[in-house]
Amino acid sequence: MVRIDGLAAETGWSRKRLWSRFRSQIGLSPKRAAKLVRFDHAAHRLVAGESTAGVAAEAGYADQSHLHRDVMAFTGATPAAVAGEPFLVVDDIAWPGAHPG
Repeated sequence: MVRIDGLAAETGWSRKRLWSRFRSQIGLSPKRAAKLVRFDHAAHRLVAGESTAGVAAEAGYADQSHLHRDVMAFTGATPAAVAGEPFLVVDDIAWPGAHPG
């Protein structure tokens, strides 16, 4: 949830240079990488049994339909289908406190 301008200022680089270096090192733009990280967190929360509306609100999506569009774009499935995927089992080490209980 860090803004590019703030990160650039912290590194002492221009926004353009930060964007270029990030892309060359990671292979994605900072915006695309942030979108993937947000989606990953949301997908794990869905698997943990949280409501779609709650996940959307807490993960920084504008609304539930925004989350739905990202889930469809990344997986080709609905949030409900993703929630039932066993390969997304929440890991307490990687996702501490991510699941209810």
